[in-house]
Amino acid sequence: MFTNTGFSCGPVLGVNADRSKSPMKDSEKNILKIFKQHHGLLRTGEARRLGIRPANLYRLCEAGVIERVRWGLYQLAQAPDTAYPDLVLVASQAPHAVICLISALAFHELTTQIPHVVDIAIDTHARRPTVDYPPVRTFFFSGPALRAGVETHLIAGRPVPIYSAEKSLADVFKYRHKIGLDVALEALKFYLQSRRRPPLDKLLEYARLCRVEKVMRAYVEALL
Repeated sequence: MFTNTGFSCGPVLGVNADRSKSPMKDSEKNILKIFKQHHGLLRTGEARRLGIRPANLYRLCEAGVIERVRWGLYQLAQAPDTAYPDLVLVASQAPHAVICLISALAFHELTTQIPHVVDIAIDTHARRPTVDYPPVRTFFFSGPALRAGVETHLIAGRPVPIYSAEKSLADVFKYRHKIGLDVALEALKFYLQSRRRPPLDKLLEYARLCRVEKVMRAYVEALL
């Protein structure tokens, strides 16, 4: 969803390009260690909470050690690319949320939709999380519908909670009037055509949980 836009760091009071060529200080080496502990990505607010001064971020940026992905988001210049940077960023800012619906379908390669926001599920009684970037679309789940089918995937070294393919399919049928029945049917077709899919019992179990078993069963029988 986001790509490196090639932003330059720009001048900062008290920091200049000539200083960027000087040897790295111990404090800046410590900053790199912190970046590595956070898998190469830090937001400005997160960096400040960890005791990193903005001037040091700019100095390392000018030296080419880190780079600004977008306003307020930095990564190590040598950080490995990840196919799902948005999911990593959302998980770091909203650790109690679960990636759901179209974002989960995209992760499981069950849709041709290109997500422009990250869909997340949180508890009905929870506060809507504050996510600086990327944009998110929040859905409120409760009870077993929130807890069931959660898988934890390591992406760029960070744990990211994502609903399983079967739970995601049941959810998208539940929200088909908002997401689109065409999206739900496309995902179901991809799932049924997959050689890796398990027996349909698991899919129908989540369909019952989401109270869409009747409608899903009808489409499954029509597509098989």
